[in-house]
Formats: sequence, C-alpha cells, structure tokens
Amino acid sequence: MPSLLRPLVIATALLALWEALVQALGMPAYILPGPVRIGAALLANRAVLMENAAITLGEMLLGLACGSALGIACALAMAVSPLARRTLRPVLLVAQALPVFAIAPLLVIWFGFGLASKIVMASLIIFFPVASAFHDGLARADQGLVDLARLHGAGTAATLRFIRIPAGLPALASGLRVATAVAPIGAVVGEWVGSSAGLGYLMLYSNARMQTDMVFAALAILLAVALGLFALVDRVLTRLVPWAPETTAP
Repeated sequence: MPSLLRPLVIATALLALWEALVQALGMPAYILPGPVRIGAALLANRAVLMENAAITLGEMLLGLACGSALGIACALAMAVSPLARRTLRPVLLVAQALPVFAIAPLLVIWFGFGLASKIVMASLIIFFPVASAFHDGLARADQGLVDLARLHGAGTAATLRFIRIPAGLPALASGLRVATAVAPIGAVVGEWVGSSAGLGYLMLYSNARMQTDMVFAALAILLAVALGLFALVDRVLTRLVPWAPETTAP
C-alpha cells in the first residue's frame, strides 16, 4: 500500500494543478477541459464508455493472443531451422519497419470494418517484440549445456524443449510485457481508420463534435484498461517464470 501512496499523491497534485491552471487562464472547455469537467463527463456517460471499453479490450486481448502465438511460432522456427531463420528474419524487419498506421487503410479494405482488421493491426504491432525477444532468449541458451545434451544423444526437439525454451522464457516474458504495453495502439488505430464502436471510435465521434471532455474521458478509460491489462499480464508472467532475474532500484 505505501508503494501506491506516492503515485496517488503525485497524480492528485497534477490534477489539482491542471484544474487550477484551466480556471486561472479561463481556458474554453472545447480546447482543454479541467479534470472536474472530465470527471463529470465520465460519470454521465459511464454506460457508453464501459460498453465501448469492453469492445476495445476484446480487440486488444485477441490481438495479443494472435500476435504472441505468431511471434512464438516464428521464434521457434528460426531457432530450429537455419533456412527459416534466413527467410523469416527479413519478415521481422519489414514488420517492424513498416508503420501499421501507413497500412491501416489497406487492412480495413482487405479485412473489412469489423473485428478482423483490428485484430490484424494489433497482431502486427505485437508480433515483433515477442518474436525478437524470444528468439534472442533461445539463441542465448548456455551453449555448454546444449553441447552436453547433444553429446548424450539428445536431438534437436529434446534440446529445444529441455534447455533452450526454459532458457528463453525470461526473454519471452519481457517481450510479452512490451507487447501488452503496445497492444492498445493497434486496436485504437483500427478504430480510428474504420469502426462503429470502441474507445477509438468514441474519441473520433466526440472530437468531431468538439466534446473534448468526452475525448479525455475515453482516454482515461483506455489508460485504465491498458494499465490493468499490463498489471495482470505482469503478475501472471512473474508467477509462470519465477526464475527470471529482476533488478530492483535501491
């Protein structure tokens, strides 16, 4: 509990400063509403916000699942087969170098305005950190243990299962944490390009009508959803990979 007190105090102080500046400067609400006005919009529209938040969260979860599965499969293939490594490494680089924002309109054309395009966008963003981190972890397994296993007749599958995958799980956990942090990007960008529901759609709808307080309310809900999902994934990964080294600040 004491660990939560400091960020709560800092957040409260920043919100109070924000409200004081808005009041002192007489800022129009359509340009920058104060936290009080945003809170009122959040309470008044909580049903709509929760309904759209559930849609965005579903897109994030499905994108996280699909992108992570694809990234894990890609990393395993590259670890086992030199041919796969030479073939898939350029795909990894292209997936990271090509902004999903640039191809989002094409994805909407190809996969439609429904759920599929949002899942594909989120998966493209999530795919690279998972595949890259897990592949690095697999490649950095103790070579002495790998050689010893081969000396005793262990095949590629056994070496991968009992030595390289356990050694790569901490790196995979790090990649999944990064993927969870960026998962909202794909979902929200997809809703911006083409959607009829979700927090991203609600932001565009409110912004077009100069309802800036609703835009901030949707952002606040999105932030809460993203932080909650990250905390959950972090807790699960910590329990599943308890041997992962941790560095704590003094």
